[in-house]
Amino acid sequence: MTRVTPLTSLEICAGAGGQALGLEMAGYEHAALVEFDAHACNTLRLNRPEWNVVEGDLRAFNGLPYRGQITLLAGGVPCQPFSHGGLQQGRHDDRDMFPEAIRLAGEVMPEAVMLENVRGLMDPKFQEYREYIGAGFHALGYEVAWKVLNARDYGVPQLRPRVILVALRPDVMAQYSWPEPHPEAAPTVGEALVDLMASGGWQGAQAWAEGANAIAPTVVGGSKLHGGADLGPTRAKRAWAALGVNGHKLADSVPGPDQEGMPHLTVRMAARLQGFPDTWQFAGKKTSSYRQVGNAFPPPVAAAVGRQIAEALVAATPRRRARRAV
Repeated sequence: MTRVTPLTSLEICAGAGGQALGLEMAGYEHAALVEFDAHACNTLRLNRPEWNVVEGDLRAFNGLPYRGQITLLAGGVPCQPFSHGGLQQGRHDDRDMFPEAIRLAGEVMPEAVMLENVRGLMDPKFQEYREYIGAGFHALGYEVAWKVLNARDYGVPQLRPRVILVALRPDVMAQYSWPEPHPEAAPTVGEALVDLMASGGWQGAQAWAEGANAIAPTVVGGSKLHGGADLGPTRAKRAWAALGVNGHKLADSVPGPDQEGMPHLTVRMAARLQGFPDTWQFAGKKTSSYRQVGNAFPPPVAAAVGRQIAEALVAATPRRRARRAV
């Protein structure tokens, strides 16, 4: 079987669609998006009614109907098992979905796999588990590459380091290269948000923007175990305060003419700092919407990696043997 044309994607743990949107920007068409959270599924349907959103447990999803039809199996599998903000139970955490990703790769046999997670997965304590993941994909005929990418290097006004796993056939991996970083393209928090801060009549917005002259810390606070919508633990709140942002809660609306002291972010502001376009809407109330934003993979980063995978597939095509029929 030759390479799938056009580019098609099967998205797992799709969340609010950050990765799916980025892959759409890179030219992929989504055959299906699998997501457990009802609010996130509603967000996907709200923004892309034509997408095939499969709401349910990934462990019950059967990939065999998609076998031979998918260019890219992609997903942001749950980060809690590896996050420094949690217990880091890894494979012993029942939220770990790497085994399901490997299972689905075997069922679907895509041209490529791209999985995203937190930087904690690269800690020495998880070396053996990374080797286990790599061995699972290797048994299916893929080579695996790992890389920590920072969102700021791809135009996102936020640091947000994320681990990306790419699994490709050996001849395609020989053509693959990680996207080139361009940190100078990322605006500061002030540059990114000044129009929103000023939109309610706050006269101090421009002065605030001049002081918010760095990129944002990682947007966090997306856990369901977290009490409400704020910008994370004490250390994160201090980093936000240095940018002139009160991180103790999110606001329902932009600052008004009578704004005093440090402003709060709105969900829309947080989404812009994640690289979402302003046209992307979030279903659910403020806390649910912010959790979706906080857990998202920035679309520009997904787009950058997705393009590199597509280019490697095209470059390898003349050299490739036809894949065996499935």
